[in-house]
Amino acid sequence: MSPMTVKDLEIVQSIFQTAEQDYRLELDEGKITVMSPSDLISSEVGVLLSMFLANWVYSRKLGRVFDASGGFIMPNADLKAPDLSFVLAA
Repeated sequence: MSPMTVKDLEIVQSIFQTAEQDYRLELDEGKITVMSPSDLISSEVGVLLSMFLANWVYSRKLGRVFDASGGFIMPNADLKAPDLSFVLAA
């Protein structure tokens, strides 16, 4: 079986959405992974980190901050959605 691609992941995500299933998916070395939700403590820590990072980044015009909804295609074609990410301004 050949490795899955970002296009394959988009098709699977579309099928889930049609079935009204809201799963967070990542592509790791050609395999689709369903990410589990965070527990309450992890979720709260994520919100606080997001707030602090966003305040620091935006006040200095350093770039952009993204939450877990933002997916990034990596150089090896994996698709990752980190809980929190920061991208430098170009």
